[in-house]
Amino acid sequence: MFHSLRAFAERTVARLHSAVIDREGATAIEYGLLAALIAVVIITAVSSVGTNLGTTFNAVANKLT
Repeated sequence: MFHSLRAFAERTVARLHSAVIDREGATAIEYGLLAALIAVVIITAVSSVGTNLGTTFNAVANKLT
């Protein structure tokens, strides 16, 4: 009886350990997706500002000539 109880405890600990590892993996994936989304937003914003800034400088340069 002690052997089966020990085996049950080992299986339970292994399952709990597996669940913890799976949650850490899911959290890492979520953080990665969030970082990718933030990067896309930053790249879009910088690109838009750069385009607008280039247009403004060209307008000023044309008025100076």
